[in-house]
Amino acid sequence: MQKGTINVQTENILPIIKRYLYSDQEIFLRELISNAVDATQKLRTLSAKGITQGDLGDVTIQVSLDQEGRTLTIADRGIGMTAEEVQKYITEVAFSSAQEFVEKYDDANAVIGHFGLGFYSAFMVADKVEIKTLSYQEGATAAHWTNEGGVEYTLEEGDKAERGTEIILHINEDGEEYLKSSRISELLNKYCRFLPVPIQFGTRDEAVPKAADADTDSDNDAEQEMETIQVPNVVNDNDPIWTKHPNDLTDEDYRAFYRLLYPMEPAPLFWIHLNVDHPFQLTGILYFPVIKSNNFEVRKDRIHLYSNQVFVTDHVEEIVPDFLMLLHGVIDSPDIPLNVSRSYLQSDPEVKKINKYITRKVADKLDETFRKDRELFENNWENIGALIKYGMLTNEKFYDKAMKFCLFEDTNDKKYTYEELKEATKNSQTDKDSNLVQLYSTNLEEQFSYVRSATDAGYTVLKMDVMLDPHLMGSLENKKSEMRFKRVDADTLDKLIEKDETIESVLTEDQQKSVQELFTGVVSSEGAVVTVQALSPSEQPVLITKNEFMRRMKDMSNIGGANPYGEMPEMYNVVVNANHPVVSQLAGAGEHNDKTAEQLFSLALLQQNMLKGEALTNFINRSLDFMAKK
Repeated sequence: MQKGTINVQTENILPIIKRYLYSDQEIFLRELISNAVDATQKLRTLSAKGITQGDLGDVTIQVSLDQEGRTLTIADRGIGMTAEEVQKYITEVAFSSAQEFVEKYDDANAVIGHFGLGFYSAFMVADKVEIKTLSYQEGATAAHWTNEGGVEYTLEEGDKAERGTEIILHINEDGEEYLKSSRISELLNKYCRFLPVPIQFGTRDEAVPKAADADTDSDNDAEQEMETIQVPNVVNDNDPIWTKHPNDLTDEDYRAFYRLLYPMEPAPLFWIHLNVDHPFQLTGILYFPVIKSNNFEVRKDRIHLYSNQVFVTDHVEEIVPDFLMLLHGVIDSPDIPLNVSRSYLQSDPEVKKINKYITRKVADKLDETFRKDRELFENNWENIGALIKYGMLTNEKFYDKAMKFCLFEDTNDKKYTYEELKEATKNSQTDKDSNLVQLYSTNLEEQFSYVRSATDAGYTVLKMDVMLDPHLMGSLENKKSEMRFKRVDADTLDKLIEKDETIESVLTEDQQKSVQELFTGVVSSEGAVVTVQALSPSEQPVLITKNEFMRRMKDMSNIGGANPYGEMPEMYNVVVNANHPVVSQLAGAGEHNDKTAEQLFSLALLQQNMLKGEALTNFINRSLDFMAKK
């Protein structure tokens, strides 16, 4: 029996591993099973090259739990190790056998590991670890390595009779949870669900038709009896659909995989199958989920990152652009190591390439869908519009592509691209300064009368009721100097789209001054400015308008974050229509002028949903008084 010490620079290597190398204790199981998969893939590579002879047989990795003996075992039938290899790969910490193997066989891209420290994650949950191993090499002798948590180990001849490696963890008191079958099943499902080698954890019950007795009449129409038998509990799908060619898959295959990943969510709208091998390797499937435009939440755990089918993380902020975190699905890249850190992702050039590639593929997919099936695209606009707008606001490359398929919807539910909107409105909505003005509504019910006035005048009014819309309008105005957006109730219609035409007032200057003084006395708000303007007689007698800039800043504040405009008091203009018959009557003497003016002002407030509390009660009482006098 050989005794020795692990070849490291410090005797405190194991505490360092426990505290610093792995921030999440549960990761030990992923590391050990990845090593087992690694060993199996090596054997397959050697077999494919003709270096090993004979049938490989069953290469299923076995995970077994002995609660009474307090052990957890991971056993593979892979390449195995000689005593010399155990000495080299286990005791010389930080020397990666996988890395050496890749360098020797440069086409062995199925090898997972890139670090020699993965094995030592076992000591986070075990106070003693054993390795029983037998190399695939003819005539090899089994080896048995034991370490009880320090730098000292024993290495002796073992009694293992079959090729492969067993890692036996003697679970410590702090790792009590890993002696529960439910916890191990949870971790296997999380980290090993799609590994390329079968993994078995015990057995499970399965109902099968009961075998018929020899003397049973085969023509018996009675319903066949079922019996329950024990079958191997294989926990993974070792051939997930993202590893297959899209031509070999149906739409139902993609939908079924989505249901497997997200069983409680509605079916996806459509998807993108990623597959690139240069200048980096990447496969995967990204799904466009159902997202309500005003009810989306950026969950940052819906895209799962794998490395050669080993789960790495569901926090992929550095790999996937922020706006695409709304998507669901899987991406798999062997260029990203298992033990990934955020600082690594931020600095790695391959990650930046992947980020740009995913952005381009998503933009291309949306553009293709728009061009090939615009009806489908428009029907799904409510669900994909938020993602597209978010992307335009946060990613310049995506913005340029999305201008071709970003849609604007009017109050009649007609949808336009940016260029189509320009063409449709340029004749009627170009003002005297050659600005193309787009009117919009944020709430059709609350702004109904303003929308009606605009559409009756032949103008197009857009529905811009998504919380991202104020930002998008500001971005478009900055980048597209020919277009301006104005909320339909931001001013009187003739001020929103100013023409060279002038409407004459039916009131004299003195009468206008009298009317202005009358309403100034009625309007009590400090933030209100009263003006008398000559409008069309069909316009309302009194209108409440709000400055477009201030209103948009207030709308933006609703999204959240620091915005001083959200805290500012309400400021608005009171516009009295000099040409409305009721206002013309107020220009003359009358004892009820003040009450009529107050009633008209209250109606204007009511129209803007600004009449509340005591003011609303007073309005109702005045209305009842007016009706009683009639």
